[in-house]
Amino acid sequence: MFSCASHSYFFILGLMLGFFTTLSSHVQASSSRKCRSQNISSKYQNCGIHRDGVHDLDCFGKLKSPGIKDCVWKPGNRTSAKTYTLIIQQQSKHCKEYYNITEVSKSIKLFENYNMTAEVFENSESTHCTKAVFKGSPKSLVRCGPPYNASFSRHSGRIVVNVSWQKEEIRAIQYYSVRYKALGSLSWSKSLVQSQNGETCTVENVNASLVYTVQIQCVTNDKCSQCARSEAYTVPSELTTQPVIVNMEDIDIAGTKGRRLLLLTWKFPAKDLYDGYSVSIGKASGEAPCERRYTTQPEIRLILSYSAYHLNISAVNNASASPAVSPTIPQREHEPNMGAGKLNVTAESNTSFTISWKDNLIKQYVCYSVEWKRKGQRAAYMSFYQNANNYRTLSPLPAPLEPYRRYNMTLHTRPDKDTCNMKRVNNSESTFGSTQFYFIEGTPVSAPTNISGNNVTLSSVVLQWSSIPEDDVRGFLLGYIIYYTEYHHGESSTERNITVDPMSNNYELGDLKGATAYGVQMSGFTKAGAGVRSTASLFTTNYQGSSNLIGFITISVVVAIVLIFGSPTIKRAKVILWPSIPNPGNSNAMQKIEESCELQLLESINRLKVEEWDTNSLQIVEREEVIPAGMLPSMFPLLHASDDEERSTEITCNWNQRDTEDATGDIPSDITAEIFPDIQRTDPQSSPFAFPSEYTTMAMFQRGMLQGVPANTSVTQDADREPEDTDFTVMKSLDYIEHLSTCQILDSQEIHDFVIENSLEQDHENHRP
Repeated sequence: MFSCASHSYFFILGLMLGFFTTLSSHVQASSSRKCRSQNISSKYQNCGIHRDGVHDLDCFGKLKSPGIKDCVWKPGNRTSAKTYTLIIQQQSKHCKEYYNITEVSKSIKLFENYNMTAEVFENSESTHCTKAVFKGSPKSLVRCGPPYNASFSRHSGRIVVNVSWQKEEIRAIQYYSVRYKALGSLSWSKSLVQSQNGETCTVENVNASLVYTVQIQCVTNDKCSQCARSEAYTVPSELTTQPVIVNMEDIDIAGTKGRRLLLLTWKFPAKDLYDGYSVSIGKASGEAPCERRYTTQPEIRLILSYSAYHLNISAVNNASASPAVSPTIPQREHEPNMGAGKLNVTAESNTSFTISWKDNLIKQYVCYSVEWKRKGQRAAYMSFYQNANNYRTLSPLPAPLEPYRRYNMTLHTRPDKDTCNMKRVNNSESTFGSTQFYFIEGTPVSAPTNISGNNVTLSSVVLQWSSIPEDDVRGFLLGYIIYYTEYHHGESSTERNITVDPMSNNYELGDLKGATAYGVQMSGFTKAGAGVRSTASLFTTNYQGSSNLIGFITISVVVAIVLIFGSPTIKRAKVILWPSIPNPGNSNAMQKIEESCELQLLESINRLKVEEWDTNSLQIVEREEVIPAGMLPSMFPLLHASDDEERSTEITCNWNQRDTEDATGDIPSDITAEIFPDIQRTDPQSSPFAFPSEYTTMAMFQRGMLQGVPANTSVTQDADREPEDTDFTVMKSLDYIEHLSTCQILDSQEIHDFVIENSLEQDHENHRP
């Protein structure tokens, strides 16, 4: 027991000794004492002012500590281990020395009515001792500032500066000034900008795209004889473009009714100038709160009810916010299972209504919110607490209900039970249902317009019209009434009417009389009654024979179109589908022989050969090879094939008759016998030149010529002639077919005369000695 007590006693004694030792060392490390001016001069005469020594000694006071000043200085560069001595003198009788100082500042007390001189010595015991000197009046040493906080905002080419001062300086500082320069510039603004008050200063006409450096300094006065300049603040450039919405998706949440997932993404064109995005979202009705979010990503996800919402999205940095893009999330209307009798509204007066719902919601919810609005107007809202009934009467309303105006109402449920006011926007409520109501219904003040009758027949007409505008209905439209009346010779019969569904805009009016004029009017009706009628529209049903007349006119029009436009079309189709086969008689390859009588004349020419034809002459060339006279008639069907049968028969007969007369009267019998030996008539059908049809190609003609003409044929002449008889071969050169196609064809009489003349001349030459 004694041992434990003794140990405790010595332990406490050790702690006390250690405490006093530490305290003594601190006192010894920084102590003060009175001094005399004469002693100071002699003691520190080896210390001088040097640029590498201690420098920038400054003494000042603060408003919060009257009578106490702070002296601060900057150390020299000669040695690393430094101790300082501070000497304060006020006249010759007040001198105080502070020694063994290891910091670069010291708080001192001064007499306010005497000027002071402060000297600080660095390493006073060393041979490298340096000093700094400060002189001043204690009354002029009160220093204010700099501000402990400064904020900047930029817009419209301005920099707005807001500062906060220390509590004791707020009343003393009345104004402050700002100097600025573009980042990287060497020179400051030529003139200082002074604040409007002690808090706000606006710098005008700066470049919105530049980054600026700003310094703040209070304006001196009798309370603040000195003003310290603040550090240099960097103010980023102004954001002048707004974000751009890239995509907005409104997605149903699986397994959840009355809520939707909103996915919104955007982009900001000015890169590296912003720090993030500020997003605010609130209900379009204005119900609090307006939720604000800060995000560094250009996207946001929200779970919302079917109400309408407003969003504001801005890019921000520490000096400005860009113009906001403000998309509106529209209210979801006409959703399945949103109405269908789930809600009912009864207007009690223009300042109250009762809303009831079908489901027993109070088992799960006790907080609700109701929104109602007219088309094109801002919604009104009220929240309420209900845990006993499935209805609630709301009164008084924020604004009175108007008669004859349609209102849309939506009921939302809220999961929070401690308060029915919306705590937050995101994931805060679900939409139960919506409906429409009127405070008071009236009759329509306008009628359907653009009434027209179409498809008129003997006994019916189809009426069409435009619906009544919603604001003119003044109630729930229950249908349309069609009034129609017959007119006979200016007199009308009893009016009849038909009721039509409100969703229709056309109706077939039947059971009408033919060739009868009718007048039609229409009106809409609501629970309050029928509205005004439209102006009368007149139409007349068709006559009995009008349908036949219409059919006749239709057929006539079709026939006329076919006659006008059909012939060229048919011809073109015939050319494309059934191309014409060329007639050899019309071709350039074979000349058409006009008369068959000319062909029979060639039978008498058995020794002629056509060497070459041209368009102006016929040359007869002497050859040894001849074609027998019996072969010539076989050529006639070929040359005669281009003529038709009727013309061929007529011409042939005429030629035979004329040939008989000419041969008998003009040619001597001996010459005839000499030139025309026995000629054998050849049946065209048995000739090798006969063709199966009237259409003859050049290839068929050539084959026929080669088959029907022998290679070498001789004819025995009269004994009294010379040995070298002249033989003639008639050949048609196929190489000149194209040339011959342009030749002129001699008629039968000219050929006959030509042949006889040439034969006589040849015979005369043969008998010449």
